[in-house]
Amino acid sequence: MKVIGVGDNVVDKYEHQRVRYPGGNALNFSVYAAMLGAESAYLGIFGDDDAADHVQRALAARSIDTRYCRQVSGENGYARLTIQQGERVFLDSNLGGVRQTESMAFILPHRDWLQDFSLIHTSSYSYIDEQLPELAQLPGWLSYDFSDDFVTEQALPLCRWLDAAFFSCADRSLEETRELLVRVVEAGSRYAIATRGAEGALLFDGKNWYQQAPEAVTPVDTLGAGDAFITAFLLSFRQQGDIAAALHAGAQFAAKICLLEGAFGDGEAY
Repeated sequence: MKVIGVGDNVVDKYEHQRVRYPGGNALNFSVYAAMLGAESAYLGIFGDDDAADHVQRALAARSIDTRYCRQVSGENGYARLTIQQGERVFLDSNLGGVRQTESMAFILPHRDWLQDFSLIHTSSYSYIDEQLPELAQLPGWLSYDFSDDFVTEQALPLCRWLDAAFFSCADRSLEETRELLVRVVEAGSRYAIATRGAEGALLFDGKNWYQQAPEAVTPVDTLGAGDAFITAFLLSFRQQGDIAAALHAGAQFAAKICLLEGAFGDGEAY
């Protein structure tokens, strides 16, 4: 199966270690999909600094197709964070660096290439909302990670373009999470999925509710766990069509990623 992450890439700078790791929601999807055996590609914008070079080398080492990525003059995206008892704590970021001023519209002339992918995944940090209607016309599924800092009334209008919409809801009650997922499906997304930290994951398909407990591990680093869950869930579901099995696959892979430093390793001193 061919899949692609479209949108954000960063380096995650661990201030307590002075080590940076490649990451970003869309980029993590591409890397995790390759780890799970999919034919994987990434499409996004890089700066021209050392951080961008670091990310590109990590993708090349995994034979991830980046043929249509753009590279422009300026600072690549980064986030600064630290770890407290295995949990990531974000400090600040440069909001995507060059991606703030470079439009993602450059992807649209590559429709013929993009239509070969069974699954396109993007995120709220990808500056790609304007391109969603075009991406939704392609034959593959379109999935979107709204992460944990979404505004519901801004997220809902985007859901009509999506096959799967993901939300991080660890700080919301079960009742609030259920209400959100119902509204997401009513707004047009075929599937609405929430990850809720230690409470596991919850999925609504318009008729049925599904729950998945997390796999118990002592985490080294939880960075990337949500992206890992999303990737394994989507690949399993697209291949097998079994929601319960896909949720289980997502939980298992997320637990494995929690045992790595950074989103998927490849740390370098800075």
